[in-house]
Amino acid sequence: MIIVPEKACPELMTLDAAVEAVEAVFGAMARGDAYNFPVVREAIGHADALYGFKGGFDRAGLTLGVKAGGYWPHNLERYEGLGNHQSTVFLFDPDTGRPVAVVGGNYLTAARTAAASAVSIRHLARKDSKVLGMVGAGHQSAFQMRAAVQQRDFERVVGWNFHPEMLSRLADTAAELGLPFQAVELDQLGAESDVIITITSSSSPILKREHVRPGTHVACMGTDTKGKQEVEAELLGAAEVFTDEVAQSVSIGEAQHAVASGLIAEGDIAQIGAVVNGTHAGRSSAEAITLFDGTGVGLQDLAVAASVVRLAQAAGKAIEVEF
Repeated sequence: MIIVPEKACPELMTLDAAVEAVEAVFGAMARGDAYNFPVVREAIGHADALYGFKGGFDRAGLTLGVKAGGYWPHNLERYEGLGNHQSTVFLFDPDTGRPVAVVGGNYLTAARTAAASAVSIRHLARKDSKVLGMVGAGHQSAFQMRAAVQQRDFERVVGWNFHPEMLSRLADTAAELGLPFQAVELDQLGAESDVIITITSSSSPILKREHVRPGTHVACMGTDTKGKQEVEAELLGAAEVFTDEVAQSVSIGEAQHAVASGLIAEGDIAQIGAVVNGTHAGRSSAEAITLFDGTGVGLQDLAVAASVVRLAQAAGKAIEVEF
């Protein structure tokens, strides 16, 4: 069995590799070659923690496994250097059921989340997109920006956050990427942005329909639980909506509110994998608003974990143990 420890993942797993892995598994999902297992998520009654499992099987890539982990809200305050989000990916041989690998999942979770929005930008954003709008400035926002700028020739970044003092993360990341950054209000962000990424933990809509101009691509990446909401339901009603997994989108994703309000139906939502495969045309026109509801599925975690195992083996950095 191979072990890839958490500390090895950032140097092995580039965002480019994550995008390629996630794009491939989205395509497999849309073809029916890969499927996710039901998600388990529970409050464990200790340390205020939420713990759960996301798993699945990719028949095309012969990847079987599960990500186990969750959210321990007091880690940062109690343990130096230990993040609140903790996860580990376990991979198994689909032919025998034997364990194949154990992989640190914290960095990979951030990478695969950024990769999902990047795939949506690659396939849905207008080719002439020049301005990237960022709503949210938490830890994940830097990953999102780095992955996004690899998909289009952005000339600048504008950003907004509930807590303006956190916008330095966006400014620093933009500077690292050689792009100018400006902190703006939401109406200006919507008026200027060709692509908007929302990455918050909001439970009430931040981005409104009136903020978003025709031709914009919006990647909603923060809503992954019942009750969360980053954008106004009316925005989905006005957009061409895509997602990673439709069933999850309407139950715990951004689409849950638009469907409940009758603004869209489940059948109005397309899988991004169908666009990847060429069985869906994607954006219908330069004036259309496209929206990707990235809910986060277990197959994304398995895809990047399998990729980092291969990279570790190729680099001679895989730790092999008898099991």
